[in-house]
Amino acid sequence: MSRTQYYTATTLDGFIAGPDNSLEWLFSRKRDEGGALNYRDFIADVGAIAMGATTYEWIVDYESSGEGPAKWPYDQPSWVFTHRELPTFPDARIEYVSGDVAPVHEAMVRAAGGQNLWIVGGGDLAGQFADAGLLDDVLVTIAPVTIRAGAPLLPRRIELSLEEVDRNGDFVCARFGVVRDAQ
Repeated sequence: MSRTQYYTATTLDGFIAGPDNSLEWLFSRKRDEGGALNYRDFIADVGAIAMGATTYEWIVDYESSGEGPAKWPYDQPSWVFTHRELPTFPDARIEYVSGDVAPVHEAMVRAAGGQNLWIVGGGDLAGQFADAGLLDDVLVTIAPVTIRAGAPLLPRRIELSLEEVDRNGDFVCARFGVVRDAQ
């Protein structure tokens, strides 16, 4: 059975990106590629992806900064939540959507074929999935740095239960389950 997971990194003071959407704080830290909550193992279990427009634009900028044409970094079908026109990647399996996350979640589950769903970012989008009762896990690596401002990890209240704690290089790794209201 697939799980809907918000997998991300954060600063110790709770930001997933700096005020200018910079991730410099993330790339300057040491991690073990085979360690706890590593990307390679995580992405192997992902069958569908959702992200917000700001995350998508960061990917566009990052992928365009190298030599040659920009390439979409994911093989999985992806949904981008946006209210504006965005640049596209040729041959990428991307749908641009807006509105309620529930029908998109249904489409993602079908597309994932039993694999997990990854809510890439940002925190507000993960919160929308949580508000709809559709978020199962928050998987976060915490960097030993503070940046004092930026995009918050989770900009709304979500009840979580600590399931696992580990270390990966300089990062603390934590897996939280989303606590659902007993009704």
